[in-house]
Amino acid sequence: AAFTAAVAVLIIACPCALGLATPTALLVGTGRGAQLGILIKGPEVLETTRTIDTVVLDKTGTVTTGQMTLLHVHTDASTSDREVLALAGALEDASEHPIATAIAGAARAELGALAEVEEFTNIEGMGVQGTVEGHAVLVGRDSLLTDWGLSLDDPDLTAARESAEAAGQTAVMVAWDGQIRAVLVVADAIKPTSAAAVARLKAMGLTPVLLTGDNQKAAEHVAREVGISTVIAEVLPADKVQAVTALQNDGKVVAMVGDGVNDAAALASADLGLAMGTGTDVAMQAADITLVRGDLNAAADAIALARKTLATIKTNLFWAFAYNVAAIPLAALGLLNPMLAGAAMAFSSVFVVSNSLRLRAFTSRTTPGDDNRTSHTPSTHTPQGYKVAS
Repeated sequence: AAFTAAVAVLIIACPCALGLATPTALLVGTGRGAQLGILIKGPEVLETTRTIDTVVLDKTGTVTTGQMTLLHVHTDASTSDREVLALAGALEDASEHPIATAIAGAARAELGALAEVEEFTNIEGMGVQGTVEGHAVLVGRDSLLTDWGLSLDDPDLTAARESAEAAGQTAVMVAWDGQIRAVLVVADAIKPTSAAAVARLKAMGLTPVLLTGDNQKAAEHVAREVGISTVIAEVLPADKVQAVTALQNDGKVVAMVGDGVNDAAALASADLGLAMGTGTDVAMQAADITLVRGDLNAAADAIALARKTLATIKTNLFWAFAYNVAAIPLAALGLLNPMLAGAAMAFSSVFVVSNSLRLRAFTSRTTPGDDNRTSHTPSTHTPQGYKVAS
């Protein structure tokens, strides 16, 4: 009887269920995530998703498509639109920013070949400068021109800039030879699924925050369209980390969603970093989760899947411990036949594996057809249809 009881205890105490509880759930959860285009770096990421309460969203390329289009060219009385496109387009052609791509593409469509640029300098978060055809050219935001002692005095150009910003568009200043001569109006479309994704994040108890280097009015316009109430605008790339840190200092547990080189530091400093796979490699390297799809719904899917995987692990561990706690005393008292103990032990392992396999049923809110529709992989077409206002 003692030998039988000892054998039953040894069988029932086999830690198979405990050993399987976590790795099977991780394996199935991360595998299902990979099928849905969600790449999770490590198990510690799952625990972080449980505690986050704030999601910081980069605007360009995350909430919006990132495919900028040049809509209007406003010039002063002494400048032609072709002259503006020739100089600004040539300078922007040396940059990889989405706004620069739109301006350079429109200039190339209008003029053909663009001039060579000398002494090109990209001023992070502010614009570009260089020499084109003997002219010292500046293209960028107000702060860049202010640093050069230039101000926008032309009433028509001032009105054009204010009108663009009120409509949620981006106004780019163009100056050369010490004078601001044009305002280029560039627009970026909001992804069709962004509003629904923001609503899902809110339903999870998360507070979305829009973070961008664009002007305040344009940022607020986009935020209203997708249902975000908190906006942090006109932030330089280096200051994005400070914005995330400020939220953390206020007691927030912050997730950051971004796609560009400018977002990499913020992604690394956030409690949870999610990078769009349609963005840059450095952003994906800095993030904890990579979203292969260029759809903000993927961020909501990633958080939901991570939370469900963590819940499955906890369920597995609970039943594995409960099984041992209940069955070992029965086996020690000789009340459990070794054959029944073996069956119970096998059942506990099967239960843990089966419970983990339930994660395979997790579904995304988007379909593969939606992914193509919302992807913002850089295109090779040239922006067309801008309007000229002199």
